[in-house]
Amino acid sequence: MVVPKKVKYRKQFRGSMRGQSNRGHRVSFGDYGLKALDCGWLTERQLEAARQAIVHATKREGKIWIRVINDKPITTKTAGATMGGGKGDIQAHVAVIRPGRIIFELGGVPDDLAKESLRLASHKLPFKTRIVSQEF
Repeated sequence: MVVPKKVKYRKQFRGSMRGQSNRGHRVSFGDYGLKALDCGWLTERQLEAARQAIVHATKREGKIWIRVINDKPITTKTAGATMGGGKGDIQAHVAVIRPGRIIFELGGVPDDLAKESLRLASHKLPFKTRIVSQEF
């Protein structure tokens, strides 16, 4: 389980996911990227499943950049818990994804293989995505 090493506050509010992504919206490292079109929470399991899909499709050729970090803790209380008693225990960490955010970048592989591997990875994600290329 990937967790941040040190945080100022252990638990966070849920927050809002309004607006466009104002950082990480350009392909910076690789040749192709997977851009989110909707907002949502990306769990570490979904991120790892998409990463494995890319690695499997490219047969570990080229280089993959993961542009998001799961740094938001999500808490839940037990099913029989009554009102009061504070906030629940941390169950998972998620990354907040806003529209326009680049999630993965891929470089060093042929164009058709890059597009196919990113398409397979997009099926593992909980929101709509688009494959984008680097603007020269």
